[in-house]
Amino acid sequence: MQQFKFHIERLRVSGLRPTKQRLAVCKILFDRKETFHFTIEKLKKITDKHCNKKISLATLYNTVHAFKKSGYLKEISIKGNQTFFDTNIRKHHHFYDEDLSELIDIKEETLSVKSLPNIPKGKKIKEIEITVRIANNNQKQKIIK
Repeated sequence: MQQFKFHIERLRVSGLRPTKQRLAVCKILFDRKETFHFTIEKLKKITDKHCNKKISLATLYNTVHAFKKSGYLKEISIKGNQTFFDTNIRKHHHFYDEDLSELIDIKEETLSVKSLPNIPKGKKIKEIEITVRIANNNQKQKIIK
């Protein structure tokens, strides 16, 4: 049980009881070297494939949203109806691959914002996070001879 101490603490801080299913979700989300971008549907497929015990969709939603509320995950909305979650909670930018429905981190030093529009009176910029949509370039190009 010592190997799960980190996950147990994270669950308790998020107001969740550390059940076997939630510990399995923690392991999938946080035992990684790389950032993990996922939708609830993608997480469900992963848990169905890798966990001996089935984990309900409700448990996944509740666990992910508790982690988001506690600051362990970042929520990213794409197209207004698709929600991704990110294990990298620092401010950073993304490519969104429309063909693969995947988020890819953009290295901070490769993006700069030169100017911003005037901010409405009484408001301030809270943060700037940019999502650049990408897709395959399937246009047939003319060959000039």
